[in-house]
Amino acid sequence: MTHQNTPTASKIPEIGFMTIWQILGNKKANPPTPPLLPISRTTFLEGIRSGKYPAPVKLGGRTNAWRVEDIRQLISNLGAAQ
Repeated sequence: MTHQNTPTASKIPEIGFMTIWQILGNKKANPPTPPLLPISRTTFLEGIRSGKYPAPVKLGGRTNAWRVEDIRQLISNLGAAQ
């Protein structure tokens, strides 16, 4: 099966940016957003600080987002490590 046909890949836009809640999921949203990465927000932010996960792009004010390409690469790398 190719990367494009995996259930996770279908949730990721082709281009653009993703918020932390699109990546980690949001149980409080209506409807709830399922996570792409099954980790906590704290673990994700610690991974960014350590360089394990990609850094966000500042879009303005308090708005940070991650490049879709970076998240796709992260998922691919995590899958290859297993």
